[in-house]
This record gives sequence, structure tokens and C-alpha cells, in this order.
Amino acid sequence: QVQLVESGGGLVQAGGSLRLSCAASERTFSVYAMGWFRQAPGKEREFVAALSRSGIRIYYGDFVKGRFTISRDNAKNTVYLQMNSLKPEDTAVYYCAAGRFDGSSRYASSYDYWGQGTQVTVSS
Repeated sequence: QVQLVESGGGLVQAGGSLRLSCAASERTFSVYAMGWFRQAPGKEREFVAALSRSGIRIYYGDFVKGRFTISRDNAKNTVYLQMNSLKPEDTAVYYCAAGRFDGSSRYASSYDYWGQGTQVTVSS
């Protein structure tokens, strides 16, 4: 059982930046593909970013448009999401997810483990 704990959310003004972190309890963290998703009130969960075990295969949601960067540090069992040029429409609960599969995936159903989420609020 992998436990994922997100941190780094908060309140930021439009145009600002936040760095989300997701720490995994699993020492074999490097075998998991990782992803970030988000869910705004009244909306479905939305894919944000994903990267493979090695960190080579990376996908971003269409709305990202170069503003976000996903990365991982396997030595620290942590995946990051650097978010720049934030917009009010980025306001949501952000979740990290882990799945034991090759490559990376934008589909929530690919992932086996989920964190509890961290709130990101962007004011205008």
C-alpha cells in the first residue's frame, strides 16, 4: 500500500507561482509512474500532468500551455508540480497519483493510489 501526501497548496494571486509536492511512503517509489490531477467544485477530475518512472515520458493537460512543470526525485520519494502564471481557473484541489505501469498516463483509471489532495486557490 502506497501512501501519498501532498503539500504546498495555498492562496496565491493571479500570475503567481506555487510548488506542489507529493511524498510517497513507498521505498520502491521509482517503480511507480506518477500523475497530478485536479478537481474544481462542481467539475469532473481533470488531468494535469504525468511522468514515467524514469521521468523521461511526460504529458501535460492541454490547458497547461507551458505554465506547469512536473518532476520527480526518486531519492526523496517525491514528485513535484511547479505551477507558474497561475490563473483563477486553476483553483481546485490537486491530487497526486501513483501507478505501477510503464510509461505515463493521462487517465485516472491507470493509477492505483491517490493522495488526499491539497487546495490551490488563485485570486484575481
